[in-house]
Amino acid sequence: MITRRSLIVLAVGLAMTTPALAQSWKEKYPELVLALVPAENATGTLDRYTPFVNYLSKELGVKVTMRVASDYTAVIEGQKNKQIHIGFYGPGSYARANTVSGGNVVPFVTTKNSDGSIGYYSVMYVRADSTYKSIEDLKGAKLGFVDVESTSGFKAPNFFLTEQGFPIDKHFKVAQTTGSHENAVLALAAGTVDGAVNWWNSEDDSNLTRMLHKGMVKKPDGAPMKKDDFRIAWKSPLLPGSPFAYLGDMPDDMKKVITKAFVDAPQKDKEAFAKLSDGKDLGFVEVTARDYEESVKMNLWLDAQRKKKAS
Repeated sequence: MITRRSLIVLAVGLAMTTPALAQSWKEKYPELVLALVPAENATGTLDRYTPFVNYLSKELGVKVTMRVASDYTAVIEGQKNKQIHIGFYGPGSYARANTVSGGNVVPFVTTKNSDGSIGYYSVMYVRADSTYKSIEDLKGAKLGFVDVESTSGFKAPNFFLTEQGFPIDKHFKVAQTTGSHENAVLALAAGTVDGAVNWWNSEDDSNLTRMLHKGMVKKPDGAPMKKDDFRIAWKSPLLPGSPFAYLGDMPDDMKKVITKAFVDAPQKDKEAFAKLSDGKDLGFVEVTARDYEESVKMNLWLDAQRKKKAS
């Protein structure tokens, strides 16, 4: 029989156990590691993300430590080995992390662009003073990639260009990795490559526009280059948004708190959130593994191609 006394006892019990539950994951995880693959140089990444990491530490009530990885594989392996709790990926590198971790790397949020869309593109830049205007024109040219685990800088161009009848190994004379998105742009500016692939959100939000804003891209005589000094010769179909992913075997209440902290960031620390994208993004939106099924298929296709070449 439920009495007033039993309800009071139940209420007191809930009041006592709820904080205990909230505290339990913090005791097991007094420090969280957030790892990032730099889309820009390490110094720029630290400057961009430090206020947001400080916000997360305050909001979650535990220390959040940021690590800027040298490449995508470092983040993938770090999460696989559970040394990294939250990783920031491109769709393709997330798919790799999810696979090698046995499904334990789980996407939970991505960003919403300034126009309200979710996702981004891979583009191939050429210099405006070149004769190249389309992918057809680049037959026999030199191409600059980013990293083999980069979606916009390697996976998507390989997948979609092959699908469109322009396989990289046959269409281009040379295809070389440059190591980072910034390096790919700098190689193009210097004339080391004829085309360079990179990420692109919109006309005023891309790796190129961020680099130009910082004055990082210069002509051989040292004069700063402008947006009009480049043009896009190829653009991929829309790719799913780059996700933040956590370890799936962490406590459910912990994962909910982490997700909420990200989603609430634009309201709770507007400046820290705005700094992540120079004020271009509108907010974080929740995602699941189902949103990246096509990315997994892309990875499987690329793996199959590598095996064919190796055999």
